[in-house]
Amino acid sequence: MARFIFITGGVVSSLGKGLASAALGALLQSRGFSVRLRKLDPYLNVDPGTMSPYQHGEVYVTDDGAETDLDLGHYERFTGVPSRRSDNVTTGRIYQTILTKERRGDYLGGTVQVIPHVTDAIKEFVLADTDDTDFVLVEVGGTVGDIESLPFLEAIRQLGNDLPPQHAVYVHLTLVPYIPSAGELKTKPTQHSVKELRSIGIQPNIILCRCDREVPESERRKIALFCNVRPENVIQALDVGSIYEVPISYHAEKFDDRILDAFGLTAPAPSLARWQEIHRRWTQPEGEVTIAIVGKYTGLKDAYKSLAEALYHGGIANNVKVNLEWIESETFEKEDAVAHLEEVDGILVPGGFGYRGVEGKIAAANFARNHKVPYFGICFGMQIAVIEAARNLAGFSHASSTEFGPCDEAVVGLMTEWVRGNEKETRTAEGDLGGTMRLGAYDAVLKPGSHAAEIYGTTQISERHRHRYEVNINYVPKLEQHGLLFSGLSPNGQLPEIVEIPDHPWFVGVQFHPELKSKPFDPHPLFASFIKAALDQSRLV
Repeated sequence: MARFIFITGGVVSSLGKGLASAALGALLQSRGFSVRLRKLDPYLNVDPGTMSPYQHGEVYVTDDGAETDLDLGHYERFTGVPSRRSDNVTTGRIYQTILTKERRGDYLGGTVQVIPHVTDAIKEFVLADTDDTDFVLVEVGGTVGDIESLPFLEAIRQLGNDLPPQHAVYVHLTLVPYIPSAGELKTKPTQHSVKELRSIGIQPNIILCRCDREVPESERRKIALFCNVRPENVIQALDVGSIYEVPISYHAEKFDDRILDAFGLTAPAPSLARWQEIHRRWTQPEGEVTIAIVGKYTGLKDAYKSLAEALYHGGIANNVKVNLEWIESETFEKEDAVAHLEEVDGILVPGGFGYRGVEGKIAAANFARNHKVPYFGICFGMQIAVIEAARNLAGFSHASSTEFGPCDEAVVGLMTEWVRGNEKETRTAEGDLGGTMRLGAYDAVLKPGSHAAEIYGTTQISERHRHRYEVNINYVPKLEQHGLLFSGLSPNGQLPEIVEIPDHPWFVGVQFHPELKSKPFDPHPLFASFIKAALDQSRLV
């Protein structure tokens, strides 16, 4: 039977519970165990799909088409275990499920309550589909003390009693702040956070202390005394230079050893060779490149979390440092704004929604095409590249997308139907926004001899999508006459998936999101190739 590790957070949010969970999962894997990671999100949205990137950061999409929390991206990047729809649940989805049952009469006239109905639904989610896994790591979103997270905390408390002995361990991540005026690390916030957790019936087995400097032994003993844990189970989580150093740092602090001790297990020492090699490449690069990311949510870097990490993975693949220059796309709608791009080695235009900043992105794509600067367009960035080429190469001066309103030359438009598996899905412009895009893994066929086929090393690929609008296949012949090559199409030949310019050093647009499948130990080939092209560009300057 699977053993469960529940990770909670206290004092403040954004301490890194997701990274802690992912790094611990990687350490357990390195000791020969299989792992699965799950996230419980307290907010009332059914999923983050309709939330602003400024509210929630990026939306991470799974192969089976779920729009999930960005922490699932950390889980995949560190463990390589593909996330599924069943690995992320919100309060909204729990209540939606319960209320659907209530309307059907499944509760036979009984009163529907938080306990036991909501907590039972949460426990059912946590326990589902775990029979073939050694460890299930369950991260509880939010901070202890939040009213929204109480049903989740009650559910994991109950699971501590429901599961057999030594099958549940609780890890609490807290902040130990340094007060410069006093010259001291303060343990009181941790004490209060654990007190709050214990007041609802959960005694943590391990306390993970986020701090920017060493926690003295005396302070660890103090935390252990007041929080009712063994001194060796108070573990410091120090700031590190790269998130990919975290597994190495945690092992040095014996975090994985303490977890196994809590379960009464022994295991061989971990093999951390691949993390040490990643750390070496990160700290000892043999060159550097600068990539401009021309986006519309650059004010919050978490809006492009997987994208930034995939670019770093491309740097790891080429043993170079990748500097990211975040540029708000509206900047390029001003006179002479393209001067911002003259010193960069590559330009990336990521996904986005709505008209704001569109003309600036088109200007960036135009600069990359005319100045032979490596260009990578992802999702919306591919559509932007097609619109730019349609206007300036193919003579469609009014080319645009119906996403921005009615237009005479809609080279990008709403695809109202497509088939997923054996089920035809229909979309309308007036329908619900949540969960109504082309979501998840879809196959594509690459043109033999194309740059894309060369990069992938195959002509059959599968990539994850998250978009509502498609490049209009009827414009493809005319665009190809003027220098574009649609080197990737859906298996039925109706949906353009990849566009490239053959006589450009590196100009590729993709309708999918390759960043979602990139990992530090397995960089996505498109990002590895893009950074290689940027490196070649830097050597020309």
